[in-house]
Order: sequence, then C-alpha cells, then structure tokens
Amino acid sequence: MSLWTSLEPASATVDAGSSTTVRLRVRNTGDVVDEYRFEPVGPLAPWTTVEPATLRLYPGTTGAVELRFAPPRSPDATAGPNPYAVRITPTEHPEAVTVPEGNLTITPFTEVRAELVPPTVKGRLRGRPQLAVDNIGNTRLTASIGGSDNGDQLSYDIRPGSVQIEPGRAAFVKATLKPRRIIWFGAKEQRPFTLSVLRSGVDPLPVEGTYIQRGFLPRWLATCFGVLTALAVTFVMLWISHNPGVSSGATQKVAAGATLAPSASPSVTPPPPPTAAATTPPAEPDSGDDGGGGGGGPAATVTEKAPEETAATAVRRLAEDDPEGRHVCYRAFVTGQGWQKPVCDGTMAGTVGSDVPIKALNIAVTGVGGSAANAFLHKDDSTDGKGQWSPSWTAVIADGEDNYVGSTKPDDPSMLGFAINVGTGQVCQTARVHGFDWGPQGCVQQRPEFIFGGALENDRFLEAVKFTV
Repeated sequence: MSLWTSLEPASATVDAGSSTTVRLRVRNTGDVVDEYRFEPVGPLAPWTTVEPATLRLYPGTTGAVELRFAPPRSPDATAGPNPYAVRITPTEHPEAVTVPEGNLTITPFTEVRAELVPPTVKGRLRGRPQLAVDNIGNTRLTASIGGSDNGDQLSYDIRPGSVQIEPGRAAFVKATLKPRRIIWFGAKEQRPFTLSVLRSGVDPLPVEGTYIQRGFLPRWLATCFGVLTALAVTFVMLWISHNPGVSSGATQKVAAGATLAPSASPSVTPPPPPTAAATTPPAEPDSGDDGGGGGGGPAATVTEKAPEETAATAVRRLAEDDPEGRHVCYRAFVTGQGWQKPVCDGTMAGTVGSDVPIKALNIAVTGVGGSAANAFLHKDDSTDGKGQWSPSWTAVIADGEDNYVGSTKPDDPSMLGFAINVGTGQVCQTARVHGFDWGPQGCVQQRPEFIFGGALENDRFLEAVKFTV
C-alpha cells in the first residue's frame, strides 16, 4: 500500500436540496511520483462530485480534494445516515485501489401534495370523488382526511379515514358525498366542498372541489303536472255544479219513503294514540256473555329504538382501522336541531350562517390518554358582559368513551366557548362564534395545559368547532 487517506470530517450532515463538503486528504507513501484518480461510488454517487478529479503527488507529499454532496429535495434522498465511498486508483499501480468510506446524514423533510380525481362530481343522491395524496417528502407520512362545506349542505363518508404513506408513494382515499336536501324538481345546483389532509401540529392542506346536485325531475315536468292537476280539479268542480238533480232527487225519495236500512257493517273508530300518562297495560277482554264487559283492542307492538351513534361509536371505528393512531371524534347539540351525527379529525361540527347556538358537545378520543373538558356558558344576569364557567370540569374520560359538556335542557344556557385537554401529545381546536369568521387554529400540549376556544363576551355564542389531536 503506497497511499494514506483521511476524511475530514468522517461524518457530515446536509439538508435535502442543499449541499455540504468534506475534505479528503491523500499522502503518497510510495517511492515514485504517482497520479491518483477519484471516483464516487455507492448510493450517494449521483449527488457527489470530486474536485479535482485527479491528483499528482511526489513521494512523501500530501494533497487534498473536496467531496461535494448535493442531495435533491425529493423522496430519493432518504432521511437518516447514508454511507458513501470514493474509489482512488493510482496510475502507476492500478491494482492498488483504495476505497475510503464515510457517513452522510440527510435531514428529514415533509411535503404533501393532494388532488381530487375528478375535481367535479355530479349526482342526484351522492357523488364519489377520490383524493390522491402524494408523499413527496423523504419520511413516512401519517394523516387523516376530513370534509367540510359552507352551510353544512353535505355529509361525508371517507374511507379510509387515515393513511400512512411511504416516501415517494401515493394513497387514494374514496369519499362519498351525500346532500342533506333532495332536489325533486328544478335545475341542478353547485355545492362547493373541501377535503382536507390533516396532520398533527401543522395546518390542514385543503383541496377544493364541486358537487353538482341534479334534480330528479325537470322543472317543466313539475309545471305540466301542476297544470294537469288544476285542469282535473276544474273539471270535477264543473261536473258537480252542472249535476245537481241527481243528489236532490235521491234526497226527496228518502224523505218521502220508509227509513233507510242500516249498513251491514258498523263504522269502526280507531283507538286514540297512547299518551305519556298511560303506564298500565290495557285490560284483558271480558269472556262473559252478560253484555257488561267491553272487548280489549289489539296489543300494542313495542319497537326497540336503535342505539344512538355517539362520538365514542365513531372513534372506536377509527381505532379498529388504525390501532396505533391518534384520533378525536365529536358532535354538537344545536338549538332547534338536536344532536348532529359525529365527525372526526378536523371536520366541522355545528352550523355556519344559521344563527343558532351550540348547547352541548360530545367528544371522544383515542391514542391520547383520555380527555377532560369544561363549558363556558351564557349568563343571564351578567354585570360585566362576560359569561360563566360550568361549576367544574368533567372527570378525565378514558380513550374510547363519551365526554359531555354543556346541557341539552331547553331552559339551560347555550355555550359561548369551551376548554379541553388530553393526557398525551397535543390537542388542537378551531372555533367559530356568532358574528365572526373561523378563528385561527390553537394547539396545546398534554394536561395540565388546556386550550380555550370560543368567546368570553355574553352577547356571542358558539356556532361551530373543529378538533384534531
């Protein structure tokens, strides 16, 4: 061996899309003048240059070359430590090849691109777009998908609700959009919507699309149906007004003759509907023949009510599909409307533009060590223009269980705001109060820290919320 080498430093760090240099020192330990050729080898060779590419050294002398690394900002630049090497070939002794090795750490970066396919969908009862999510970063991407629109005109069924995507790969999420109101007659209507890619600790990535809802029947057909109905009614009225003799003659015959015979079957009056006060079962029919007892009516059929779908029901489904994930599901009790269906991971609950307050929230989490919450309520006798907190927080509700704040009783106050925290990681909220647009997203770390959303002013009220964990 007639060559000594040294990398300075042996390990380096570089950002994808940037560059860094390492010095390679070489000493000719032989007894003849030699020229050395330098060639990068290994996975980082396409992004490595050596300057100068050749070096001529006298015996006992030392020279140096610069290794420049410039990994691109793409999924090909794998995050983490990456080995590299340089092949050094002496001209005088080509068989005595030397390959010094080093280590280059590429820092991670996250970049996401999402696209609706197609961006516009049409249908009468539903639309089925797909969201293509591309991970163009150099680390694994974990995200959930949510849907929203102005006016809460659509409901969203998104499968899968969360995805994990390797660098340089894409995932397709299927969404089913269902209008909350059916158009029976009339022209089609456009309903803009947004599907959002939600990641913990960063702003959502919104992708906008349009759902064109078609009517079942054209407007001209409804007009024709109305005209035909009016003509039919007019014909019947004219026929009755021009045929009075038939009815009058029959009446005169009845009045002059004997009494008409009774009908063969007596008229039947349906029983009255049951009332809340009826707590005893109906009496059994009397089997005697003395005519004093009355027969009982048919036994009432009791239909068991389907179980209510709560936030815990929805979050458990997500936990089954993603056991290691962090999710939050929630629903709002809206004045005059009752409980809405639960939504998850950044989808809107409540209403926008309807001027109706939220009275209560139902929240459930998974993967975050449980949740606790409190409600900030309207105060009728406020002297400082502010609302008031509920007397105490809820207990810490475990993952997968329902947490309720506020009250659904008609006479109880509506919510102005809320506070919430979780056991691990962080929780984020975005709130909309009456008279204002959506506020900025706020996040906080695990308890005892908590995040507040809504308004303190007594003349405002909470309209809509979004949560992520």
